[in-house]
Amino acid sequence: MPSTLVHISLAALLAAGLLGPEFDGRSVLVIAAATALPDLDVAIEPVLSGAHRSVGHTFVLPALLFAALAIDVRRGPDSLLRRRYGDRGVTLAFTAVTCLLCAGIVPDLVVGGINAFYPVHDAFYTVDGRLFYSTDRGWVQTFVDLSPDEPEPRRTTSNFDFRTVLDAEPTLGAEDSGGGGGDGDGADDGPQRVERLFPVAMTGFRAWLLPLAAFVTGTRLWRARRDRADVAGGERA
Repeated sequence: MPSTLVHISLAALLAAGLLGPEFDGRSVLVIAAATALPDLDVAIEPVLSGAHRSVGHTFVLPALLFAALAIDVRRGPDSLLRRRYGDRGVTLAFTAVTCLLCAGIVPDLVVGGINAFYPVHDAFYTVDGRLFYSTDRGWVQTFVDLSPDEPEPRRTTSNFDFRTVLDAEPTLGAEDSGGGGGDGDGADDGPQRVERLFPVAMTGFRAWLLPLAAFVTGTRLWRARRDRADVAGGERA
């Protein structure tokens, strides 16, 4: 699954393109916090099985936030957000929710799946497949299954959950903790070693995304700082 760092890296790239002159260190922190928000549902997993990729990874969350922002902004001069933070606050708020949706939730929809409409509708969905044109087969797509086969049982919070950093499982590839002796079945070698996974980049593409986002974000921050210095120097002159 994409790590939180991958989500934040993608959000930083989106913010660099969407915020324009409003892009600075403080805005990056707001964007990062908003994008990481869905992954906090992992903390609820011990008390609510299936909470990860359900409680925070639901389209209901950004829909409610967008609705609240739209209602507030339509109040014009009476907008609480605009009165407190000005037009910059409005732009940053809408961008943060956009990044929450597009960088925090949707990447998990296409990698493993999410409970997209929880709690209104309890079902995990995955958008995955291929779309290409073949000179032999014509257009081919596998995103929508059009086969007449029996559908697979629906995944819900009651029968499915994702492995998280809170889960300790037998070490991959290790059958026992001793590693020697016996008949190789590990029955008399003591308890198995266990591991917890803290994903950073689980594919080459995601590993490339991290330094790319760091370079783009750093460059944009440097340019923003230089532009502010030039403006301040011009005003003093």
